[in-house]
Amino acid sequence: MSNLASKKGMIGILTGGGDVPGLNPAIRAVTIRALREGYGVVGLRRGWGGLVDIVREKEYDNSDNFQVLTEEIVNRAGRTGGTFLHSSRTNPGKVKKADVPAHLQQTYNADKNDLTPEVLKNLEWLGIDYLIPIGGDDTLSYGVRLYQEGVKLVAIPKTMDNDVPGTDYCIGFSTAVTRTIQMTNDLRTSAGSHERFLVLEVFGRYAGFTAMLPTMAGAANRCVIPEHKFNIEQLTELLVADRRHNPSHYSVVLISEGAMFEGGEMIFEKETTDAYGHKKLGGIGDLVSEKLKELAPKYNHGKAIDTINQKLGYLVRCGDPDAIDSIVPMAYGNLALDLLLHKVHGRLVVLKNGRYDNMPVDAVVASKKIVNVKEHYNTERLRPHYSSFEMKPLFIMTSE
Repeated sequence: MSNLASKKGMIGILTGGGDVPGLNPAIRAVTIRALREGYGVVGLRRGWGGLVDIVREKEYDNSDNFQVLTEEIVNRAGRTGGTFLHSSRTNPGKVKKADVPAHLQQTYNADKNDLTPEVLKNLEWLGIDYLIPIGGDDTLSYGVRLYQEGVKLVAIPKTMDNDVPGTDYCIGFSTAVTRTIQMTNDLRTSAGSHERFLVLEVFGRYAGFTAMLPTMAGAANRCVIPEHKFNIEQLTELLVADRRHNPSHYSVVLISEGAMFEGGEMIFEKETTDAYGHKKLGGIGDLVSEKLKELAPKYNHGKAIDTINQKLGYLVRCGDPDAIDSIVPMAYGNLALDLLLHKVHGRLVVLKNGRYDNMPVDAVVASKKIVNVKEHYNTERLRPHYSSFEMKPLFIMTSE
């Protein structure tokens, strides 16, 4: 057994998938509350990766795989962005042969390996009684697997795309929307000065919330999202008209990275996939910019229109959290502890209709959370649609 021990038990916490502002405040909330309730807390490094790489030998240096957490450690990190525990896209249920840790390669040598038995042994060796994973649907889907294997677990939803099913809000979304609005407004000065189209690509593989909300808030004239394949001629005509009616002679479109041309498919940067089967997206903004420049004369009396093309990418997920991504993680962390203190496991903490709540963790794998095109997206105008905000949740759009 590891040397980790506590009077009431040990709580393990990890962060998986992409970084977002708000992860460190969530770790802080869990740790401080747990320590004051008499529990010990261990931070597992690199998401599920730390649990895969542990060597179960007392004298082995596993400091790259886990860290005992104290109030001093989490207070120092709690006001900052990113995750000081680091992250990965490791899926212990499907580990490629080349990624199997050296000490396990004799036992696991298939092309794809399920290392869940090792993860369970490592949790026991560490003396972890309860587990709190923080992540998106990929990270939490493996959490569902562990819960089914008997691990006492409560999950916290995180993703800047806001696409974890079952909750209206995921940690990181507010800061991403805030930064997108700010950066779009900053880039307007260049677009206006040169009378151009401003094409901004934002994150969003399957769900277009990070393009929809800034557009609804007035940051862009149009947006194209993964849920609706768009017609480039239609987009060009709309943007030319928007530019014509703007006294500064420019127009703005937000492009979700997973958006697709009518009759086309997603644009991938690489053909290789990550541990969850996802290819790396990239390039739709570049293609849209090229097509807009090519087609603009058709709708602009034969005159070309240049574009400013920018991928916002990591700029909207780095740095410190905004107010909402400082408050919600604190509440989510305490909600998770409340459940564990009451011996309730297999739950996902959520925000529903403005209220904190929880639901079965398998909600993560039961459905997909995407924009309801019929209710929220005008396919003729390529922009958000709404008829009334009465009784809507804070960020308007949910999966229901």
